[in-house]
Amino acid sequence: MNALRNKVQLIGHLGNDPEIKNFDGGKKLANFTLATNEIYKNDKGEKVEETQWHRLIAWGKTAEIIEKYVTKGREIAIEGKLTHRTYDDKNGEKRYVTEVVVSDLLLLGKP
Repeated sequence: MNALRNKVQLIGHLGNDPEIKNFDGGKKLANFTLATNEIYKNDKGEKVEETQWHRLIAWGKTAEIIEKYVTKGREIAIEGKLTHRTYDDKNGEKRYVTEVVVSDLLLLGKP
């Protein structure tokens, strides 16, 4: 049952080109957003499309694959875990961020 804890799976399209950061020792970080769409009919029978935006990060080999093959608009499937972090912005205000740390990636659709 431990394998089911804190597991996120998403399929969507990239909202922008990934931002890649290089660190000492050759480690890479990919930062990007993913849009997922849900289509349903409301109580009046009208078709409604809702888009959710997700912040994603990937490290190491996964970040290298993202840098090489993934661009804005590309459809991908990811698996990862949900994380929360806080930081102080330049005005000294505390900010809260929720991100998905990507562990697996599948390229879908046309490049």
